[in-house]
Amino acid sequence: MFTLAEVASLSDIQPTYRILKPWWDVFMDYLAVVMLMVAIFAGTMQLTKDQVVCLPVLQSTVNSKVQPDTSGKADFTTVETTTGQEAASTRTVSFGSAPTVTPDILLSRATSSQYQPTESGQELKKEQKDSSGRKTNLDFQQYVFINQMCYHLALPWYSKYFPYLVLIHTIILIVSSNFWFKYPKTCSKIEHFVSILGKCFESPWTTKALSETACEDSEENKQRLTGAQSLPKYVSTSSDEGSPSASTPMITKSGFKFSADKPMIEIPSVTILDKKDGEQAKALFEKVRKFRAHVEDSDLIYKLYVGQTVIKTVKFIFILCYTANFVNTISFEHICNPKVEHLIGYTQFECTHNMAYMLKKLLISYISLICVYGFICLYTLFWLFRIPLKEYSFEKVREESSFSDIPDVKNDFAFLLHMVDQYDQLYSKRFGVFLSEVSENKLRGISLNHEWTYEKLRQHVSRNAQDKQELHLFMLSGVPDAVFDLTDLDVLKLELIPEAKITAKISQMTNLQELHLYHCPAKVEQTAFSFLRDHLRCLHVKFTDVAEIPAWVYLLKTLRELYLIGNLNSENNKMIGLESLRELRHLKILHVKSNLTKIPPNITDVAPHLTKLVIHNDGTKLVVLNSLKKMTNVAELELQNCELERIPHAIFSLSNLQELDLKSNSIRTIEEIISFQHLKRLTCLKLWHNKIVSIPSSITHIKNLESLYLSNNKLETLPAAVFSLQKLRCLDVSYNSIAVIPVEIGLLQNLQHFHITGNKVDVLPKQLFKCVKLRTLSLGQNCITSIPDKVSQLLQLTYLELKGNCLDRLPATLGQCQLLRKSGLIVEDHLFDTLPSEVKEVLNQDTSIPFANGI
Repeated sequence: MFTLAEVASLSDIQPTYRILKPWWDVFMDYLAVVMLMVAIFAGTMQLTKDQVVCLPVLQSTVNSKVQPDTSGKADFTTVETTTGQEAASTRTVSFGSAPTVTPDILLSRATSSQYQPTESGQELKKEQKDSSGRKTNLDFQQYVFINQMCYHLALPWYSKYFPYLVLIHTIILIVSSNFWFKYPKTCSKIEHFVSILGKCFESPWTTKALSETACEDSEENKQRLTGAQSLPKYVSTSSDEGSPSASTPMITKSGFKFSADKPMIEIPSVTILDKKDGEQAKALFEKVRKFRAHVEDSDLIYKLYVGQTVIKTVKFIFILCYTANFVNTISFEHICNPKVEHLIGYTQFECTHNMAYMLKKLLISYISLICVYGFICLYTLFWLFRIPLKEYSFEKVREESSFSDIPDVKNDFAFLLHMVDQYDQLYSKRFGVFLSEVSENKLRGISLNHEWTYEKLRQHVSRNAQDKQELHLFMLSGVPDAVFDLTDLDVLKLELIPEAKITAKISQMTNLQELHLYHCPAKVEQTAFSFLRDHLRCLHVKFTDVAEIPAWVYLLKTLRELYLIGNLNSENNKMIGLESLRELRHLKILHVKSNLTKIPPNITDVAPHLTKLVIHNDGTKLVVLNSLKKMTNVAELELQNCELERIPHAIFSLSNLQELDLKSNSIRTIEEIISFQHLKRLTCLKLWHNKIVSIPSSITHIKNLESLYLSNNKLETLPAAVFSLQKLRCLDVSYNSIAVIPVEIGLLQNLQHFHITGNKVDVLPKQLFKCVKLRTLSLGQNCITSIPDKVSQLLQLTYLELKGNCLDRLPATLGQCQLLRKSGLIVEDHLFDTLPSEVKEVLNQDTSIPFANGI
């Protein structure tokens, strides 16, 4: 027994997939139902009424004779009695070998009396006179027996099995029509597609997107009619000094277009989406994207549908060929030769099939249905191969809507959409909305503005190290409109926002001077660009490919600091478009963090007014540095991690250079340092994180040097020449292999910061404490066993690092260092406990003097 729930589930199958059934599949389903009804009707009638009725065929004889058998046994005797008045003959058949079947009375009279008139014979004659026609000596059981036998012998097999064949054929055709819905490798894809398609069709976002499209079209038509007089006031119709024009090389090259070319139009909201609808729509976009990636790479559904259509066509031809041969075999009359005359006495019977007429009509009807079914199969094959069904174009949808980015699809995805079009083309049109990135971006914008309100953004505003108000937005679908209402914001950071758009409302942010775009190729409207061009001072751009750099970056005439972080190797230098840097007339600082093999010559466009150039490589060797010679005004130069083996000669031409940083290179020798005597303004030299083994005595020629950084090298000694630099205020030789601090260190009366952490020093010379201006002294991770009491002479000391040495106590004179506090004393806790209580009390006192280590 089937439960009601199971029967209901069967009835739900057809509505679920009805959108994927074109008219021919639906029509073939109806034909299959009719054929199934024919099979059931014929089978029912056959089970209840199908039978044959047989009568023996009597042999005609003229004379009545007894023909004995040659073996002496009488097989049968024919007795013929004729009366002159009735002219009727009666034929009696008796069997000598089957006495149980033939009446005993007739057999005895025929053999013994030889037709002598007796009393019983007179009764027989009387009965013969009363009956008319021919009499057969068969009883009812014999008729039933012969009818059953002749049903199987004389009746054609097709007459007996026709209903069952029709049933089997129909079931095969039904299975063939629906096999692609049930095949394991296709049914899941079809179920997902039908589910997604239904949700896309009924989604409120679909209605809103299409409604806005209609509104946009009507508004554009109005704008064409009214002309330029209806332009909003904030849109400039004339090209001012800073507005980009078509002649700008960078704009033409990158294909950049300002979104303010068309007037901004407020589109009335036809449908208001709540948060739940927006989340459902975003989920649909994600499902469609994943489903497309899953289905579009194969054509299994298409091949399976073509295969089952071919099978149905072959089945139709097979049924038609063999069925047509059996139409004439179904007849009403049949001759039966059962070969049981030893039981019945007759050799031939004439039978009538009472279902012949009905079966013939049903067979003709079945053939007609099969012919119609076959023609539809042929039409289906014609449709399958007439057009390329593995390609689907949304061209018509793109023309009718503003979503011009709806992509064409292929393979199984395209085939499913072609099948849907046979049901209703509106499904594909509404489904196309969820393939459009423009549509998705609109939805994200609506959802984004719902989520990121002004109050929520205000909570994310913080103060940075420069005490400026900063807002950092990370991995959003766009820039919320409420951001532009934060008028007191100083720094705006946009990271991993691929669809960022800066609208004209940014003109309200009068305090904004710094903008960060990390993997965020932001688009700007024309009015927004005009504001950024006049107000932006610092711009950070982080990218993977140079094409991500917004074109408007190279047109910011008032920009002073530009930070470019990304891939700018020699192969892509031609693509960067740095020729447009000539528009950056006020640029002072250029920071490039990339993998350059040479300094792009286009940087020289800003060389006359550039004061700071920073190049941070990722380990790629920087070979060509000739462009540096043109940067005569550069005061700070950093070439970090560029695999330099020597100090580049091009640097010696920078007469205004004040600070040089060659950190993290492969410099082994600095013999060229003598050429630094031509750099009269050089005050800071950073050669840290290299492979320098010695310092040449020619370093004395850099008389104005104030800061020297040689940490993380391979130095073993400090030459006396270093201590002849009387203006030296900061000396960093940390993490080398220095064992002795020369006594000449006492000559550096202006030394304020001395760092020798991570060396092999075991004794501190007393001359070190003659540097009374020392504020920072880093002696950690050495082999020092004691600290002289003269440390009390360092009255300006604010930072003392002693951790990692071999000390067993601290001098009590530390209490005389008036500016030293516990926070500036880096030492093990047990050593701090060795100090007298009054010294610890002094060191624990709070102070308002800011801590600084000079690094």
